[in-house]
Amino acid sequence: MTIQIEGKHTNGQGLSKYTSERRLKLLLIGVSVATVLISAAPAPAQQSEPPAQTATEETRFAFDIPAQPLQNAVTAFGFQSGYQVAVDQTTLTGLTGKEVRGNFTPAEALSRLLAGTGVTYRLIDENSVTLMAASPGATNGSATVLSPITIEGQFESADGPVDGYVATRSAAGTKTDTALIETPQSISVITADELKSRNVNKFSDALRYTPGVESELYGLEPRFSHLSMRGLNSSTTGLFKDGMGLVNPGYIVSYNPEPWGAERIEVPRGPASVLYGQGSPGGLVNYVTKRPTTEAFGIVHLEAGSHKRKQIKFDIGGAVDEKETLALRLAGLFRRSDTQFDFLDDNRLWIAPSLSWQPVDSTKITLFGMHQQDDTGTSQALPGIGTLFDNPNGSVPHSRFTGEPDIDQYDRTEYAAGYEVEHEANPVLTMRHKVRYHAVDLNDDVVFGSGFDGNRTLSRSFYSNHGNVKSLTADTNAELKTSFAGSKHTLLGGIDIQYADMKTAQNSGTVGSLDIFTPTYGASVTGLTPTVLKDFIKTQYGVYAQNQIELGDHWRFVLGGRYDWAITETDNRLNNTQSTQRDEAFTGRAGVVYLFDNGIAPYASYSESFLPITDSTNADGDFFEPETGQQYEIGVKYQPSGSNSFITASAFDLRRQNYTEYDPGLLATVQTGEVRSRGIEVEALASFDFGLDIKAGYTHLQTEVLNSNSASEVGKRLILIPEHKATLWADYTVQYGTFKGLGLGAGVRYQDGHYGDAENTLSVPGYALVDAAVHYEVGNLRFGLNAQNLFDKEHLGSCYYRGPSVLCTAGEGLMVTANVSYSW
Repeated sequence: MTIQIEGKHTNGQGLSKYTSERRLKLLLIGVSVATVLISAAPAPAQQSEPPAQTATEETRFAFDIPAQPLQNAVTAFGFQSGYQVAVDQTTLTGLTGKEVRGNFTPAEALSRLLAGTGVTYRLIDENSVTLMAASPGATNGSATVLSPITIEGQFESADGPVDGYVATRSAAGTKTDTALIETPQSISVITADELKSRNVNKFSDALRYTPGVESELYGLEPRFSHLSMRGLNSSTTGLFKDGMGLVNPGYIVSYNPEPWGAERIEVPRGPASVLYGQGSPGGLVNYVTKRPTTEAFGIVHLEAGSHKRKQIKFDIGGAVDEKETLALRLAGLFRRSDTQFDFLDDNRLWIAPSLSWQPVDSTKITLFGMHQQDDTGTSQALPGIGTLFDNPNGSVPHSRFTGEPDIDQYDRTEYAAGYEVEHEANPVLTMRHKVRYHAVDLNDDVVFGSGFDGNRTLSRSFYSNHGNVKSLTADTNAELKTSFAGSKHTLLGGIDIQYADMKTAQNSGTVGSLDIFTPTYGASVTGLTPTVLKDFIKTQYGVYAQNQIELGDHWRFVLGGRYDWAITETDNRLNNTQSTQRDEAFTGRAGVVYLFDNGIAPYASYSESFLPITDSTNADGDFFEPETGQQYEIGVKYQPSGSNSFITASAFDLRRQNYTEYDPGLLATVQTGEVRSRGIEVEALASFDFGLDIKAGYTHLQTEVLNSNSASEVGKRLILIPEHKATLWADYTVQYGTFKGLGLGAGVRYQDGHYGDAENTLSVPGYALVDAAVHYEVGNLRFGLNAQNLFDKEHLGSCYYRGPSVLCTAGEGLMVTANVSYSW
């Protein structure tokens, strides 16, 4: 059989009103200047549709093709040169293409690409080439031309769709389109195909099978994901969207991104301040949104399931003009559902329109928006006696609601809008600029368990937080490819700016107790007392630079540095005081990779983090010290030739100073001197041609408090963090015969126990859960049945002391969903 790969070039009342307005104006001026600079950059002279470029043997193209399986490398050559490539598929099997980077003619690029493979080529015409196995004594001019058939090829970009589970490129670790095997950092990419096969409906569910990440620290939590990265809490600082942070100091608001809108979810582990500024040293989770495509498509997805779940999702898009310069996309979701907990809903309305305009090949502008409305509630604090420990009255149901149906609410409204611009000034210089405005309004009222009499009576308290955040974020950078003294360099320089206007009003009170076994609701709140009434203005500026160095065919280096300035102005309207906190810091990064010809790539790296603590003060009312972090990491990556698979194994030593942690017992944030997290992570992914997709992961973590204000905590493990976690998911779809289109999936999630208190006296047991899926595709229809926690195993997410009482949160039980999709 012969194939012909069609090549197409693509790019993959408090604070001073004057002060806040001045800062906002400065930010807007910066954004405007960046926009003008990009708009003024050299562009092609054509004002109408440019004529198709006619390649000749002397035409030079900018190639960026890493060493990889030859079939993938040839596909990349077709896309980057515009050439049609004809080849017998078996000719390329099991072979590895050489790296090609720089400006070359097609002939020069092919000579480099095919060197040592035993494959030669023949240029057929100005835009076509045929590849074939070289025979003894044969020359390019004597090769036999094959009769090709045409198929569509797809070259993976750093933020685009992936066929299967295995991504090979990402911008998460470098902000440039870089092969994962050449990035000296452990990075996971959760693809849209994986989300589809597991029918992921919650953001926390998306991360369940990813090593080094805990997204369900408190069990079933409908509000948002409590994130831990490499054992360190990242809930308020580790969530990013399209490479820009989502501002949430001190849980003033929360975010719970919709998985249906994700093209991929990226998880770069370890400190990332050099590129992303203020953040957790454990790493970050980057939600990459779906963007418009010129290819017309559509899908409608209907779903029903446990807890009276009803949901509809859709995603449609394509080009709107004949020249395919303008493309639209509209994705949305509507859900009405109960949850495992009595009286607690999980309702959502989400819609995300986007529009892209590419007037010329070198320039692309994308506009996007998003609206999300959530109506849900909080996880439930159940008594430890009856869940973790025996109770003479029996076990407390994991569905028990401990709040008040007429009081509890968690209503969150989000709006976002922005744009992205990418302009290739010439083959070696690319400029990017993006801006996002994001507004979140939260009304959170909750009645929760605050103590237990050891028998059946749960004492209760009331807490409310009405928070609001309006943020404007911008990131502008330029990427330059150059060479010097026999080495090749990808230089990146940029500036990012973040402005956030935040408000929070918090209250506390008491509520009548509840018989946990025969509950009667209808109590009211008494003793309502304001506890927090603050306005914040946060402004952050960061300047960063990076150099990715290629030395020969094997060595890859990354060097980076950044300087951050952060200003937080606080108006405490409860005691009528104002304060200003100023922090600044330099962070650095260095890494090296060695690429063996057999696909093995060992690497080593060092990185730093910086995080001002702006959301709270200590007991004396003083600002916390900025948090810092340092990490050493070594590892090896393996991308076998001729196989769509990828394996990463890493070992790290991570230190975090001035670490803050929310103490559920004290209901406050406390700062610890220094902690250390050391561990090993392994991830293996494969997507085989015969229909099997596999994802396996393992994490071993050793966390320790090195220095603390409390001597009893020194030498102890961090709370909520298991030492071992192992996951395996596999999905097989029949490719031929009577049962073609029928698929089965199954997975297991295991993690061992953890401690619920800083002194390590309260042990919480581990668990092993099984997930399963059945799906069938026929024509444009897909039917699916998914089960999470298939055997409905009761387990606990966390337990902790609140005063002398132990309270626990329940893990999610059996959840079954049935769905049908129609696509076109």
